[in-house]
Amino acid sequence: MNSLLASYGYTDRIRRLYQSTFENPHPARVARADKNHLLLVTETGMLHVPCPPSESQCGTGDWVQLGTDPEGAAAITGVLERYSLLARKMADERLSGIQVLAANIDIVGIVVPLDRPISHNRLERTLVAAWDSGGQPLVILTKADLSNGHDDVVSQVMDQTPGVDVVTTAAETGDGLGELMLRIGPGQTVVLLGPSGAGKSTLINALAGEEVQDTGSVRAADGRGRHTTTSRELIPLPHGAVLMDTPGVRGFALWTSDTGMESVFGDIEALFAECRFGDCNHGPEPDCAVQAALADGRLQERRWQSYLKLQRELEHLRRKHDREARRRYGREWSKVTKAQKAGNKVEARARIRARTNDAVNAPRQRYMD
Repeated sequence: MNSLLASYGYTDRIRRLYQSTFENPHPARVARADKNHLLLVTETGMLHVPCPPSESQCGTGDWVQLGTDPEGAAAITGVLERYSLLARKMADERLSGIQVLAANIDIVGIVVPLDRPISHNRLERTLVAAWDSGGQPLVILTKADLSNGHDDVVSQVMDQTPGVDVVTTAAETGDGLGELMLRIGPGQTVVLLGPSGAGKSTLINALAGEEVQDTGSVRAADGRGRHTTTSRELIPLPHGAVLMDTPGVRGFALWTSDTGMESVFGDIEALFAECRFGDCNHGPEPDCAVQAALADGRLQERRWQSYLKLQRELEHLRRKHDREARRRYGREWSKVTKAQKAGNKVEARARIRARTNDAVNAPRQRYMD
């Protein structure tokens, strides 16, 4: 097996996929995706090629078939089917569609710095995207050497992320790096997600054993760092795994959710089946299991509001990309308007509550089955 490709994750499994997909395989992997060009790892070395017009969303981590264009220049002639994909909604609200962050990743490392207050809502949002990517989430707590009393924070994070490993590290001192590497096997690809100044580049340098990434200081006022990483790029590690650093992500707008919401908020969705009424809006209705859990402390108000916000966001996306969903939404609000004009405030309020909570009740059926 080619040693250069192997250092970038070319395993027997990938080789078999190529053999079953292409008659004459010429494997290459996208090591970095720029605006108009891709940097490929090939059997003979690194190669720059233009982004193929039909594959504008070809991203870092993609496995591609290398061929030639009509003029005889090196070009991508095919893309291997992805086994995992980490993507988000375009950050620019004026644009629709997805932004490919990483393809063919095995582990999604969610980097959480301990030198600042933890955003639990952000952690939940990123966990949803990580589960939906097809990769295995892994929470990596960084800068433990800069935090006092971080044991309590670690316990909070572990309680918030059931079923997900949590590793505490201090890259400057080397603490926790051995434990982290035990969770990353040879041939696996790991993408690191976290805000600017979270310590991703410092962590990569420590794991790689050399300065492969620039690092920058963090502002004391708000804990934010400058973007020392400006593009997503694959970085091979000495023991055979591959890391992918990403620019600091300030916002992570969900694109879709399959199993992610259930994996992160399964305890909340399970409560829906315990409500007295099948169409419970989880508000003033009697015998609402959600309100009971909020009242006795089993469910935090912050966590419930985080769930509602994500569900409303996903419902908005469904309406944006599903014509029939938009029509249903429009018809319902037409009825609300008519009720308001007729002076029927009770009916109008009832329809608004039902419409607002429609997305919340969407997962109910799988718990009722």
